[in-house]
Amino acid sequence: MNTASRLPDIIQRLAARLPHQVDNTVRRLAMLSLVGQTILVVTGGAVRLTSSGLGCPTWPRCTHDSLVNTPEMGIHGFIEFGNRMLTFALAAVAALMLVYLWNLRKERRDLFVLALGLLASIPAQAIIGGITVLTRLNPWVVGLHFLVSMALVVLATLLVNRAYGRTGRFMDRSLAALPAVTRPVMNAVALFSAAAVMLGVAVTGAGPHAGDANAPRNDLDWDLVSHIHAVPAYLVTAGTAFAVFLVLRKGITGPFRTAVFLLLGVTVLQAVIGFTQYYNGIPALLVGAHMLGAALLMAASTNAADLAGCSPRS
Repeated sequence: MNTASRLPDIIQRLAARLPHQVDNTVRRLAMLSLVGQTILVVTGGAVRLTSSGLGCPTWPRCTHDSLVNTPEMGIHGFIEFGNRMLTFALAAVAALMLVYLWNLRKERRDLFVLALGLLASIPAQAIIGGITVLTRLNPWVVGLHFLVSMALVVLATLLVNRAYGRTGRFMDRSLAALPAVTRPVMNAVALFSAAAVMLGVAVTGAGPHAGDANAPRNDLDWDLVSHIHAVPAYLVTAGTAFAVFLVLRKGITGPFRTAVFLLLGVTVLQAVIGFTQYYNGIPALLVGAHMLGAALLMAASTNAADLAGCSPRS
């Protein structure tokens, strides 16, 4: 019997060894996806903030003659190519997640669909990254690249919550009852967080950190757009403060309480970084920290809204 005819039997034996319930490997892969997507935001920021946006001047190759960066390209080529490689690493994690979920693809369709979404979005992200390079860092394309990363952080956060049984149809714990107003407030906070991130893209496109000295800008009034960007950020802060008030006033305990205080910490941190960079000439290091904070904000607001949506009403 040749190898081709034995292939179905080999696949069946391999599938039989895959988990039939959500185990620690599945949970770790979900957490690795979230951590990896957050790191990708940071490395993407490093590409732009170190003026390495065209460190690999073409795509899909790094140069016309080389698939990888060369020593002659220096640190900029290393940074840009490293960011590209991280995308492939995340694709491998998402693919491995799908493999481990194969026997659960019907029973745990929620996990399988989220993992599939992560895997499908990563090639799309690579293509957008390629268009970014080929358009010589057009700020709107750069912004789209960042927004897709934010969407992937949201998907990865939901994947972690479902994998750990924190939310969804397969919750393995009881959540504290919440006032009816909590769910719409947390949904609004998540939406305002997304709005703040999207407007932040316009601010970035008007600012000085273009990724390359010759990269175009979006020609918007940076100061005006910065103030507009602050409006949904203020609303996020107000909604989070109200959630903290409810938690303290009603004596709410458990995961939602933790999620709200985590969201409060991220929100305050983002505000401090935002104001500091605004009044200090937008230093690159603080811009990078603000990008990391945006990813943490999307994860924290998604987590809080997800928990609120799955909690019973009091």
